[in-house]
Amino acid sequence: MRFLFLGDVVGRPGREAVTRLLPKLRDVWKLDFVAINGENAAGGFGITEAIYGELTDAGVDAITLGNHAWDQREALVFIERAPKLIRPLNYPQKAPGRGAALFEAKNGQRVLIINAMGRVFMDDLDDPFKAVEREISACGLGEGCDAAVCDFHAEATSEKQSFGYYFDGRFSLIVGTHTHAPTSDHRVLPGGTAYVSDIGMCGDYDSVLGMNKDEPIRRFLTKIPSGRFEPATGEGTLCGVAVEINRDGLAERIAAVRLGGVLEEARPAFWE
Repeated sequence: MRFLFLGDVVGRPGREAVTRLLPKLRDVWKLDFVAINGENAAGGFGITEAIYGELTDAGVDAITLGNHAWDQREALVFIERAPKLIRPLNYPQKAPGRGAALFEAKNGQRVLIINAMGRVFMDDLDDPFKAVEREISACGLGEGCDAAVCDFHAEATSEKQSFGYYFDGRFSLIVGTHTHAPTSDHRVLPGGTAYVSDIGMCGDYDSVLGMNKDEPIRRFLTKIPSGRFEPATGEGTLCGVAVEINRDGLAERIAAVRLGGVLEEARPAFWE
């Protein structure tokens, strides 16, 4: 299976990078499944139903969320009629939507997508390790699914790495999201799980985490908010990882993807 996971979409530059580049990549790279984190897609804060449709029309098969899931209040309602939208599994039980879903890939295989949120420097949620343990035990590789992927939306690299090693061999791919800066530690762990501490963002990297630089810098200098955070408006980078998954559901190889914008380009050589 050829799997592409793209990082947090931040504002219009991120959305435009996805809609401009992804349709062609699906054909050229013969992708079986595409997932993306969409929690910052609406002006950097949350996601709307219109943007959900824009991303799925561009070829996205599953959209994960995070701590900004409900910033656009309409998401509390439309998530129930958006089968490709997944919020963190360890949110309170009464939260709308679902934290995991089973999809059919283009090649006919079953793909389990789980979204979980970390707790270090984040909101105080249920234990993500226990929540994901329950889910993957109920729908494991080779049993309930042919591939299993988890978006672990977390701040601390230590928590992400611990999560990756704990579940090594039980997932095809575990990606860290949230910090918007791609790490270079992507690799296949000893048990066969592809892993990266943070997948980065789809957005304008001439920015502070996708936002116009002026307001964040001013706040660091003065400790006084003087305006809203607004997404930067330059060319966006399509950023993520490409993974080849074998018939056992484990990863054969993983590579960085960075296309467009100011970052150095990276492509999966095994698909070129």
